[in-house]
Amino acid sequence: MGAVPDEIRVLLDNKYVFASFWNHQNGFPGFDDRQDRLTRSKQKIAAALTRHDTSAILAVVFDRLYVLRNLLVHGGVTWNSSVNRQQVHDGAAVLSWLLPVFIDLLMDNPDHDWGTPYYPVVERNDRFDLR
Repeated sequence: MGAVPDEIRVLLDNKYVFASFWNHQNGFPGFDDRQDRLTRSKQKIAAALTRHDTSAILAVVFDRLYVLRNLLVHGGVTWNSSVNRQQVHDGAAVLSWLLPVFIDLLMDNPDHDWGTPYYPVVERNDRFDLR
């Protein structure tokens, strides 16, 4: 992976895209140590960087992006609001860096079996009849 782009570093340091932060905010027991968990996560990321363990780094990045996705879909970020806007900006920056890599991988490997799409295009007559 080489040097980690600043966009990824910023996202990984942001407590608002860390699941344990929201588990504590929502009153789930066992998450009073959310700051310690974030610190340990940062230590694991640093160790993964030292080992050049791209898979471990990407697993954490995708976890943070999933929390950001949840903020967007479930109302933690709303249109024209300043709340959580920095996370959206950081996530968009990360995706703008990663998506071209993903597209290159797909284009360079057209014969690879990527599996069946979970949400394939369906014909209009396959929709539920809600009459």
